[in-house]
Amino acid sequence: MVKSLVIGANGQIGTDLVEGLVDIYGIENVVASDIRESKLPVDIAFEQIDVLDTDALKKAIVAHDIDEVYLLAALLSATGEKKPLFAWELNMQGLLNILELAKEGVIKKIFWPSSIAVFGPTTPREHTPQVTIMEPSTVYGISKLAGERWCEYYHNKYGVDVRSIRYPGLISYKAEPGGGTTDYAVDIFHKAIKEGKYTCYLKEDTYLPMMYMDDAIHATISLMQSPSSSIKVRSSYNVSGISFSPAEIAAEVAKLVPDFIIDYEIDFRQSIADSWPKSIDDDIAKDQWGWSNKTDLATMSKKMIEGLRELKQEHH
Repeated sequence: MVKSLVIGANGQIGTDLVEGLVDIYGIENVVASDIRESKLPVDIAFEQIDVLDTDALKKAIVAHDIDEVYLLAALLSATGEKKPLFAWELNMQGLLNILELAKEGVIKKIFWPSSIAVFGPTTPREHTPQVTIMEPSTVYGISKLAGERWCEYYHNKYGVDVRSIRYPGLISYKAEPGGGTTDYAVDIFHKAIKEGKYTCYLKEDTYLPMMYMDDAIHATISLMQSPSSSIKVRSSYNVSGISFSPAEIAAEVAKLVPDFIIDYEIDFRQSIADSWPKSIDDDIAKDQWGWSNKTDLATMSKKMIEGLRELKQEHH
């Protein structure tokens, strides 16, 4: 049985990924870690570790007999712009620490997420291809692009089995938004239920690629379960979910929350969004390891509202 370590387990992806891995491999085969104390709903083996502390990382990996590592610890786009040097250090050095441990044979397999932030203002914005111009303008994007190159380098040079997906904006009700530019599409649901209104920091017609978290977790685990021979891309795969604008998601929310209203106060995140694709071409992921997206905008909106209402009841 595969034993997995999720680093950055308290975050938006980590919370759902831990649950997904536990469902497949059993609670005894999943270890969670984060720099902060566990916030996970499941009672799971947990290590409080800073990903920049190589010795602590290695110790935990050896102690728990870990086969594969999911490295999710990172500073996201909007937060990264406020602390660029720290974002670079955390995002880059964290990855290099894990790649080095795999090179030494301490880890058999790595998942590391890239992002649509690797693309930039000069990238074709409609159906962005797998291989294209990449000139990111955010520190987050720069660190993810550099990370992709390092992953491919360690695979080609040392045979490290590292796999990656360029996540679009991810939407989930289980963890609070984490400081990304696409997080408006999570926050809008929280605010709709709490206040019946939302002030959006992006223009109403800003299209961005998004994905419901269940689909992202499915993509991640499918990629890791695929035979090594079918993984031809060792930088990072394009995957596509749904593209929509704030106006479109607000219309879906209004169907589910009567009297919901949205207004707009545009801030610095608009220029980040304007540098990213509107839609993604993911044919290569479909061909090589059978990826397919399941959830559309209406279904996702319904699941988000239902999920948040359930959580609200549990807390009362």
